[in-house]
Amino acid sequence: MSTDTQQKDLLRGGQFLVKETDCENVFTLEDLSEEQKMMRDSTKEFVDRELWAHWERFENKDYAYTEETMRHAGELGLLGIAVPEQYGGLGMGFVSTMLVCDYISGATGSFSTAFGAHTGIGTMPITLYGNEEQKQKYVPKLASGEWFGAYCLTEPGAGSDANSGKTKAVLSEDGSHYKISGQKMWISNAGFCNMFIVFARIEDDKNITGFIVENDPENGITLGDEEKKLGIHSSSTRQVFFSDTKVPVENLLSERGNGFKIAMNALNVGRIKLAAACLDAQRRVITEAVKYANERLQFKTPIINFGAIKSKVATMATNAYAGESASYRAAKNIEDRIALREASGNSHQEAELKGVEEYAIECSILKVAVSEDCQSTTDEGVQIFGGMGFSADTPMESAWRDSRIARIYEGTNEINRMLAVGMLVKKAMKGHVDLLGPATAVGEELMGIPSFETPDLSALFAEEKDLLKRLKKVFLMVAGSAVQKYGPDLDKHQQLLMAASDILIEIYMAESTILRTEKNAKRFGEEAQATQIAMSKLYLYNATDIIIQKGKEGIVSFAEGDEQRMMLMGLKRFTKYTNQPNVVALRTQIADKVAADNGYTFD
Repeated sequence: MSTDTQQKDLLRGGQFLVKETDCENVFTLEDLSEEQKMMRDSTKEFVDRELWAHWERFENKDYAYTEETMRHAGELGLLGIAVPEQYGGLGMGFVSTMLVCDYISGATGSFSTAFGAHTGIGTMPITLYGNEEQKQKYVPKLASGEWFGAYCLTEPGAGSDANSGKTKAVLSEDGSHYKISGQKMWISNAGFCNMFIVFARIEDDKNITGFIVENDPENGITLGDEEKKLGIHSSSTRQVFFSDTKVPVENLLSERGNGFKIAMNALNVGRIKLAAACLDAQRRVITEAVKYANERLQFKTPIINFGAIKSKVATMATNAYAGESASYRAAKNIEDRIALREASGNSHQEAELKGVEEYAIECSILKVAVSEDCQSTTDEGVQIFGGMGFSADTPMESAWRDSRIARIYEGTNEINRMLAVGMLVKKAMKGHVDLLGPATAVGEELMGIPSFETPDLSALFAEEKDLLKRLKKVFLMVAGSAVQKYGPDLDKHQQLLMAASDILIEIYMAESTILRTEKNAKRFGEEAQATQIAMSKLYLYNATDIIIQKGKEGIVSFAEGDEQRMMLMGLKRFTKYTNQPNVVALRTQIADKVAADNGYTFD
């Protein structure tokens, strides 16, 4: 495919809302190359052998074992997947980095956190923002696992408001080094890292600055005790105190005052990687729950035969399938955007930064959706196990606790919900996404006489795709009217933003699921994809219910009188099925397939 063709087919971030996507242009797990499949299988082998088989060690706060297995991962090259070859890494594409992050993260949140903190925010700021000398000095050690990295941003008074940190960096009189003083908290890998990425403020700068700081206790660096946490028990999490810690001026990362930008761009990558890190956790929980339900007898029958259990299993599997579909769709979009930028002359650093930044909306959507589905899946896993699920002797209990942090990491889900809509509005104002035209058209449609023609719904997903188009109109109706009413003050109406964001999230997740299945049904046949078709329909059914609820909530929060009545009628019209699916039959079909396979097998 030529660069021109790629450019034409590749939607910009957020454009999924106003432009149609052909299923052939969506990447799915079924599109993995042979090399990627081998990488996935070797990662799973490592996880099964060294992590899943020893999950009790992670629950018993065996920090040394976390460090040991991280070193083994480094020896296998798993810490350097995303690192360019000239710095000791494998230089793989974005999809491959997602793939490893996905399959290495499912056994225990402790290792997943250590891996994510090291390969992401511990290494990536240097590969993307460091100068050549910094990259040659530090990145090969980080890629091999000889050294481990940590990331010092959060402070007692600076969590979501990351730029408000009080840690100071003062230039020495001779100009040779900075002295950093301050307190950082919730620092993953602090107990065994060799190097910190530290954010501090120089003088009264508006924005913070990034520094590479080697972990030397004799240089004014002290650690607090290991934090007592709900989950991720063997992830080293400590406070870090800096007291006149000397940092050579050549260890300033990027430019003075560029720290906030580094932090935000690191979070964009972290968000989509966090979604990936929640996927295999869901697969493993589903598989363990189904194995148990197939074996557990009550009233002389396996509990998997009960409709209440089937409903849970079907929803768990459907959400996992949707998460896979959307995560790999976005990952390939990012990879393709990076390739386009490199082809047009950007450096690898600039191409990757801009490639990920382009899809920051999708990264926030995925972070919210997949982390919440993971929490729901682990909760239902505990429920299927019943009393045994509440016991620390089974992995359900630890999976439930470990999953909880995902809704807080990389910016809370509340922050990410508001960011998704806020970034979309900004893109529209810059002309990158045309929201005004489609939103105006929806407003005119509301004032006109509705069409009573029944479209041709005979093709696979014809009804679902027609409904998706109308669900997009719901978002344009709600968000467009809200922007018109509140303008720049929209960010002050957080509950409205949260409702609009939930609509946006469900549209992206449902569309991604349907496009994946449509693509696979065309090449493998509808019969081979029967369960995936059922999952796609079930996800859309559930998504539509959420959109109805959130649409109503949004509309009544700012519209009154005739305007409100008109918009509520529009909501009803836009969310109406022509042929309502039999949701119980869909759930039963999905659950029966998962039960027969004795686990999740759709990846």
